[in-house]
Amino acid sequence: MMVWQCPGCGYVYDEALGDPDGGIKPGTRWNDIPDDWVCPECAMTKADFEQVEF
Repeated sequence: MMVWQCPGCGYVYDEALGDPDGGIKPGTRWNDIPDDWVCPECAMTKADFEQVEF
């Protein structure tokens, strides 16, 4: 499974879970998240996230 991880704090964005507190519904694909979305833990930008495989 591919997920995206914040290099600043380690937060993991999982498409299945989304970020409901940040307005991103479960099932939202990474490419469909607005470019101005930031990490909910440390505010690092979406562009800084790294794709990782778990």
